[in-house]
Amino acid sequence: MNFATLDLNLLRVLDALFREGSTVRAGARLGISQSAVSNALNRLRHALDDDLLIRHGNRLVPTAYAETIRHDLAEQLDGLAQLLQAPATFDPATAEGNFKIAASDFFAEMLIPALADLLHGKAPGIRAQLVDLVPQNYIESLDRSSADLVLIPDAPLPKFVSRQDLFRSPFVAIARQDNPHIEGLNQGDVFPLDLFCRLPHVLFSPEGNTKAMGDAALAKVGRTRTVAITVPVFSGVCRAVSESDLIALIPRQLVERLGDHYGLSWFEPPMPIDPPLIIGAWHRRDERTPQHRWLRNAVFSILAKLDPDLARAQRDGMKMS
Repeated sequence: MNFATLDLNLLRVLDALFREGSTVRAGARLGISQSAVSNALNRLRHALDDDLLIRHGNRLVPTAYAETIRHDLAEQLDGLAQLLQAPATFDPATAEGNFKIAASDFFAEMLIPALADLLHGKAPGIRAQLVDLVPQNYIESLDRSSADLVLIPDAPLPKFVSRQDLFRSPFVAIARQDNPHIEGLNQGDVFPLDLFCRLPHVLFSPEGNTKAMGDAALAKVGRTRTVAITVPVFSGVCRAVSESDLIALIPRQLVERLGDHYGLSWFEPPMPIDPPLIIGAWHRRDERTPQHRWLRNAVFSILAKLDPDLARAQRDGMKMS
């Protein structure tokens, strides 16, 4: 390949094909016809001496070579766009647009009310959208721009994703306040281990898994529990526990917010459970976009209140550096 003669617009087409997996959708993304996309793909195949994308059902999938350049190509194009972009000013009061946050329904309670109030007062033209978090596809949602920000437990991330630590989310055991099995226990007590293992549990699991962190923690002390029901949303966990003798493990911040509404009592788990670290993650192409930066910082400032100790440590760390 002679790079000096390569039409760089072809690389924009290839990036759109990587993101969309379809010549029709790539054309719509770029504002060109499907035939123009197909023609560009053929020229790239000839220039790079590789098929690049192969049809699999109704979707185009990258070849092994194309997969090696996919994310670097997007990053380089985004960097070039930012390099050539004129300095932008951002005024929240006049800005317009959407900001999609992929997260569990925990954030419908712990983030959205405060964010809605903030946007109403400071950025009324911006619409925040909380969308379902699909655990297996959250990176793809960032890559394809179907989410601007994901809020997830700490996990390894590809190099094209930026991150920020937000808060730790300790788990507590919950039961309905008039559950006869907890008679004699006071809120905040340690839940008896034998009782915890004997009573059936409701498990939060968007994927429908029947084991989670609680089971791993029990295994370390040589015990197991019975999961009777799994539900994909925390509100369903709270509802199920509030209307039955089942118990569950949920984030302490959530039961402190909703416990009275659902008539729940909370207790310390009978075994140690390391509180998961929740992070915010976003695509590096949005790192310096003024509107994205303002919005994600607004989200982060709200969520920092869930873990003042971590927020304080981060501020101290920035001062030291």
